[in-house]
Amino acid sequence: MGILEGKTLLVTGVLTDASIAYHVARLAQEQGADVVLTSFGRAMSLTKRIAGRLPAEAPVLELDVSDPEHLATLADRIREHAPQIDGVLHSIGFAPAAALGGNFLNTEWDDVATALHVSAYSLKSLTMAALPLMVGEGRTSSVVGLTFDATVAWPKYDWMGVAKAALESTSRYLARDLGPQGVRVNLVAAGPIGSVAAKSIPGFEEFKHLWDSRAAVGWDLEDPEPAARACVALFSDWFPKTTAEMIHVDGGVHAIEGAPHIV
Repeated sequence: MGILEGKTLLVTGVLTDASIAYHVARLAQEQGADVVLTSFGRAMSLTKRIAGRLPAEAPVLELDVSDPEHLATLADRIREHAPQIDGVLHSIGFAPAAALGGNFLNTEWDDVATALHVSAYSLKSLTMAALPLMVGEGRTSSVVGLTFDATVAWPKYDWMGVAKAALESTSRYLARDLGPQGVRVNLVAAGPIGSVAAKSIPGFEEFKHLWDSRAAVGWDLEDPEPAARACVALFSDWFPKTTAEMIHVDGGVHAIEGAPHIV
């Protein structure tokens, strides 16, 4: 019997089998959960193809977190596959090219607004869209988001770093306001993973040297499973009183002296 036996999770962000979200979905199924995936636009066909590689093929719902109609109908569309859900994985982030790559001082507000909306505000909007399926008398549920520790200024991460800081703050306020309804909200701050999204960030290759030299227990950029395991653990009943927390799964880099704080 797995630690997620009888639970149903909504998992966003599955694009390839190199993503943390894919491994969350896979491990969740292996631990007894049913899984519903989301995707949108041209990525839908990729997500549906990858869903076929899971232990049990999962349904894929269209969800653009910046589209009010998609959010308003999400709960009803989930009900076509499950009467309720016990957790949501927020694995969503996007910043226009002009908001990355060392252009911090010159980025226009429209590009910043997009990064903040999709990467941070969406944690609140997604959670609220799914909330009717996560609450009820005697029920508890869990929202888990993925971040890249925003307490430091990373090379060329620029406004995505600001968006991650907003995501981290948003998770704390959600934890405060939803705790009385039995909803826990936590983040996993993962080290760099060589996913499609990560490799699109200018200067991503610079992180490899940092993690090679600073990770106390080592780090493999090609292994998303350690971060995925942390997410699965947070969805389980083994963290019943943990909320508003950010768990680092980065090999220890966040705590090692000499890691850059301002670059």
